[in-house]
Amino acid sequence: MTGIICLDKPKGMSSFMAVKRASRILGVKKAGHTGTLDPMATGVLVIMLGHSTRFIELLPEHKKSYTARVKLGITTDTLDITGEVLTQSPVSVTEEQLLSVANGFKGDILQTPPMYSALKKDGERLYDLARKGIEVTREQRQITIEQLDIYDFDGVEFSMDVICSAGTYIRSLCDDIGRKLGCGAVMTELRRTSANGFSIETAVTLEELETLVNENSIESALTTVEKALLSYNEITVTKPQANRFHNGGGLAYDRLHGNYPIGIYRVYSPERKLLGLGEIKEEKGDLEVRRVLVSDE
Repeated sequence: MTGIICLDKPKGMSSFMAVKRASRILGVKKAGHTGTLDPMATGVLVIMLGHSTRFIELLPEHKKSYTARVKLGITTDTLDITGEVLTQSPVSVTEEQLLSVANGFKGDILQTPPMYSALKKDGERLYDLARKGIEVTREQRQITIEQLDIYDFDGVEFSMDVICSAGTYIRSLCDDIGRKLGCGAVMTELRRTSANGFSIETAVTLEELETLVNENSIESALTTVEKALLSYNEITVTKPQANRFHNGGGLAYDRLHGNYPIGIYRVYSPERKLLGLGEIKEEKGDLEVRRVLVSDE
């Protein structure tokens, strides 16, 4: 089976275990996800199945969206409610103050990734270092908070909807807001509502996935690799070029029909069959093979 499933990951399950459960239900040996969700988080987990796993790193990045619940007056080592409490402070924050501080995080900002994250330092996961009590310096990186809406504030807790660039840590955003307010804050709930072009409206639970398999209607939940790659421009090649590309050979630029700028392209045969992804790395450079789409047949 080759394709993509948008899973609504349940709370309390790691992304790895969610993929394992889904692949077992589907009877697929090879599967992988496109972006980790914390065990406490729920929502969109994009799972690539079979030959589509070859395209995980090349799936176009899209804005991501989240809904989070935040509690003021407390900080933890993990920046969420599951961690060890570091500080507790009284809260005296007005809604106007909260909105003012939150608005300051909109746009392009620098964010420091949390220690409890899957990022690597010298080949070791940061969360493994954190569990050993080791804290290392993390470089700030630029992210974009396109939208940040605050609501349901009761004086201590509030909810927020966030639309942001890939690589944004909502836990860190909550912590940064708490620091700016002077009382600290932790994330208590998180739900990812969109990622990689997939929305929570199209997501299925593990239970629904099992039902679809039993009813032989799993195709209704599968997205093709081609559909997931539509944001890339396309190139149609000749039959001899298609054969060469399919066998892993690059194509000479001066033999392509058209004027193509630098970038990654969907490559099609004359019969409109998707062959895979190719890349032109320099002006009028050859079309190099990035990934070949292997058929299940």
